[in-house]
Amino acid sequence: MTLTKQLTRSEERMHSDFDWLNSRHSFSFGGHYDSERMGFGPLRVVNDDIIAPSGGFPSHPHRDMEIITLVLDGQLQHKDSLGNGRVIQTGDIQYMSAGSGVVHSEFNPSADQPVHIMQIWIQPSETGLEPRYADQPMLGAVDNEWKLILSPDGHEGSMAIRQDAELRTLRLSEGKSVSYVSDSERRGYWIFVLQGDVQVGGEQLSRGDSLALTDVADLDFVQQGTEVAQVMLFDLPID
Repeated sequence: MTLTKQLTRSEERMHSDFDWLNSRHSFSFGGHYDSERMGFGPLRVVNDDIIAPSGGFPSHPHRDMEIITLVLDGQLQHKDSLGNGRVIQTGDIQYMSAGSGVVHSEFNPSADQPVHIMQIWIQPSETGLEPRYADQPMLGAVDNEWKLILSPDGHEGSMAIRQDAELRTLRLSEGKSVSYVSDSERRGYWIFVLQGDVQVGGEQLSRGDSLALTDVADLDFVQQGTEVAQVMLFDLPID
């Protein structure tokens, strides 16, 4: 991978707008194609979705993909061919490893409130494995400290996934800065701003902006403005 830095502003994301779905795609997805944005390492999809009341995705198949859903606001009803079915609440994380094949549906069970989710697809390190499912609250985060959400082995209470990848979130209060230090420069970092403004990697990022970086071993995240900044950081293997 020769990429050292790729900045994508919020308004540069690809956009799908239906009666029931307003979705922004950081990478090529569905009918949207950009040869410069086909993913980053094993990270293939990051969709910022707002699903209208009573709207949703009917039953559809997946295979050989790690599918992670963060419910930022509202509720999401999940059903799948593994027999899982429940309503995921605000602040929950849902994980489905499609493996050898699974069919699922996702709906907003509310008749009057939209649901805001981030859906993330990561290629697994092995294919054809037995599908699996889990969900849990993303509680316990402390402002100005990293919170581990995904990891290969589930340490620190994170969700264990089938890839050598980690996802961390960070809430930065006014005037604060926090560093992230990796064990190796041979990793890739993909940063997405969920809220507020932050300076990192020599760039000023706002809500919906993303930054991909390679050939770095440490990063400083500096909150900007008066609003609490909230970011996601993916630490990924690169070729």
